[in-house]
Amino acid sequence: MRTHQHISPVTALTAVRNLGILAHVDAGKTTVTERILYTTGTTHKRGEVHDGTTITDFDSQERDRGITIFAAAVSCAWDGHRINLIDTPGHVDFADEVERALRVLDGAIAVFDAVAGVEPQSESVWHQADRHSVPRIAFVNKLDRAGADLDTAVASIRDRLHTVPLVAQLPIGAEDAFRGVVDLVRMRALVWADGADAYEEGEVPEGLREEAARRRRLLEEAVAELHPAALEEFCVRSELSAQTLTGALRDLTRTGEGVVVLCGSAYRNRGVEPLLEAVVAYLPSPLDVPPVRGLLDGAVRERAADPQGPFAALAFKVNATATGRLTYLRVYSGTIRKGETVLDATTRRTERVGRILRVQADRHVDVEAAVAGDIVAVIGPKAARPGATLCAPGAPLVLEPPTVAEPVVSVAVEARRSTDTERLMAALVRLAEEDPSLVVRTDPETGQTVLSGMGELHLEVAAEKIRRDHGLDVLVGRPQVAHRETLVRGVSGLVYRHVKQDGGAGQFAHVVIDVEPLAAGDGEDAAEFAFGSSVVGGRVPQEYVRAVEAGCRDALAEGPLGGHPVTGVRVTLTDGATHPKDSSEMAFRTAGRFALREALRASAMVLLEPVVEVTVTVPGDAVGGVLGDLAARRGRVSGSTTRGGAAVVTATVPLAELFGYATRLRSRTQGRGTFTTRATGYAPAPAATVSGTG
Repeated sequence: MRTHQHISPVTALTAVRNLGILAHVDAGKTTVTERILYTTGTTHKRGEVHDGTTITDFDSQERDRGITIFAAAVSCAWDGHRINLIDTPGHVDFADEVERALRVLDGAIAVFDAVAGVEPQSESVWHQADRHSVPRIAFVNKLDRAGADLDTAVASIRDRLHTVPLVAQLPIGAEDAFRGVVDLVRMRALVWADGADAYEEGEVPEGLREEAARRRRLLEEAVAELHPAALEEFCVRSELSAQTLTGALRDLTRTGEGVVVLCGSAYRNRGVEPLLEAVVAYLPSPLDVPPVRGLLDGAVRERAADPQGPFAALAFKVNATATGRLTYLRVYSGTIRKGETVLDATTRRTERVGRILRVQADRHVDVEAAVAGDIVAVIGPKAARPGATLCAPGAPLVLEPPTVAEPVVSVAVEARRSTDTERLMAALVRLAEEDPSLVVRTDPETGQTVLSGMGELHLEVAAEKIRRDHGLDVLVGRPQVAHRETLVRGVSGLVYRHVKQDGGAGQFAHVVIDVEPLAAGDGEDAAEFAFGSSVVGGRVPQEYVRAVEAGCRDALAEGPLGGHPVTGVRVTLTDGATHPKDSSEMAFRTAGRFALREALRASAMVLLEPVVEVTVTVPGDAVGGVLGDLAARRGRVSGSTTRGGAAVVTATVPLAELFGYATRLRSRTQGRGTFTTRATGYAPAPAATVSGTG
C-alpha cells in the first residue's frame, strides 16, 4: 500500500495535480477534502462539518450554516505528487465561485450521494465543468447509508449527465456493513477494519469473485468500445491487461469520453486512498492540458506550462481583509519570485509581489517562488481583481477571465446610523472586489444603495459578512428579482432620420430597421441579441453598419415596460442613407439607439421574471401540503418520485415566490423538509403582455 510522502517545494510539473471537488449540497465534498488532508498527513485530526472543525470551511458563517460558501484552496502531498485542491460550494447561489475555480483547474472529483445519485446542483456543476473541458473522476460517497446503491447512482450518472460511467470498483458489504471495495483494474480486495485509517489488500472474497469477474468484463467491454488501442488488444486476447486498462482509463478521462467511477464512505475514511491513487493515475498534470491561450495586441498567443517561459498567471480569487489583500493565482507559465514586479495586463498597471504563500485554507506558508502549474496566494498587488492577468512586464498577455453571471436578486441596504454610511459603502466596495457576482449601485429614482447577487442566501451571507467583519448594523430591504423584457411581436420597415445642425459639422443618419423576436437556436447569443444587415449597393458603409449595431445594443439597456434590460431581439438593417459631409459613426450610433427604442415602443412586449427548478424532499405524509403550497406560489410540478422513504417533488417556480420558502417549508413539515434550487432562465410574468402602439 502507498503512503504519503513530503516533496520538495519545486516539484516536476508531471507530479502536480490541480483539482477541485464538485458536488451538490450535502453530498460530502468538504468531508472528502478533509479526509484527503488527513490521509496525506497534512492534518493530524479528522475535521468534521457537524462539529465545525473543518480546515476548508473556516469562515464563521460556513461553520454556523454547515455548508461551503467560499472556495477554499489547500495543498498536500501524496506518493511523490503535489495536489493543489479547491473545495467548491455546492449551493446554487454560489455557482460563480465554482465558475472561477473551474477556470483554473486541470481536473476534478465529482462527488455523488449513493442514495440520491445525481442531484440538481450536481448536474449544474457537471455542465459547468463540461464548458471548461475539465476532466473528472466520480466518487459515489456515503455507501454506508441506509438505501445506498452504487448501481442506481451510476445509472443516474449515465442518464442525467449523458456520459459513459466506467465503474472501476465493486463494494464489499452494503449500508452499515460496507467495509471495503474490490479494485476491478487489479482484481484485488481493499478492506478497512473498524477504526483503521489504512486498507488491507488481499484476495477478492469468495462470494464476490463471480460478480467481480462479470463487472471487470463489463468494464473491459466499455473501454474497448471507446479506446482504439484497447479494442485492438481486446480483439486479440478477449481481455485487457491491467496496464492497458489503466492507460485507456487515463486517456478516456482526459479526453472526457468516459468518467471513472469509484466509491466509498468519506465519513468513515473508506475509499479515500484509492481515490487519491486514481487522481494521480488518471487526472492530468499541467503538462497534459493544452497550452493556455491569451490575447496580445489582438492576436491569439499560446503559453506552454514552462517554468523557464515568460511569467503569466490568472487571478481567480481575492480576499480583501482588513490587514491586506490576498490575491489567489494559478500560474500558467514562467516563475515568480517574491519582491518581483508584475504587470496587471487588464489595467496596464504594475504591481509588486511582496510575499508568495502556499495556501492551507485560512493558513499560509511562505515560499520563495511559484512556478508554472502552481496555485498560490500573493500579497502585494493592490488593485488586481478576480479575472485579472498578472504577467511579466516585458511579455504582456491577457488571459480569458472567468465569466461572471448576471445578478438575479437585489436588496436595498443602508446603515442603521447615518454616521456609518461611508463605512458601509467602503464595506460594499470591498465585498464586490472579492466577489464579482455581487453588484453595488445607487437607484437613480429612490437614491437607495442596492446590492444585487445570485440569490437570497447569497445576499444574506453578504449582509452578515458586513455585520461580522466590519461591525456595522445594516438594514436590508425585501429582496427584488431582476426582470427582463422581450418581444412577442416586432415591427418592419421602421424609418428613423437623425438630423442635427447646431453650427459647424452637422449630424445626419437615415436608417430603416426590422425588429423581430429572436428564436432559440438562432445563433450564439440566441437568448439575447442578434444583428444583421441586408443593405445593398453600399447605401450604408460597413463602419456605419457597425455603429448602428452599437447603438441598438445601447438601446437594449432599458426597455419600454419598466426600464428593464431587453433580451431576445433580432434587428435587421434593411436600408439607409448618408450625407457626404454630415454622416459619421456617432450619428449612425445615435440613429440606431433611437430607432430601436421607437421600434420597441411600437412592438408587443412582455415582462420576463427569473424562474428556478425546485427539488423538495419531504416525508410522504407532507406531500399534499407541499404541492398545494407550490401551486399557490405559481409553481408547475414536473415530477414526483419516492427515494429512501421520502417523496421528492420537482417543480418550476418563479424566483420571486421563493423568498421565505425555507421557513414556510420547515413549518409545514415539522422541520423535516428540505429543498434545493437550480436557475433555469426566464419566463413571462403573469398578465404582463403589452400591445404596441404601432
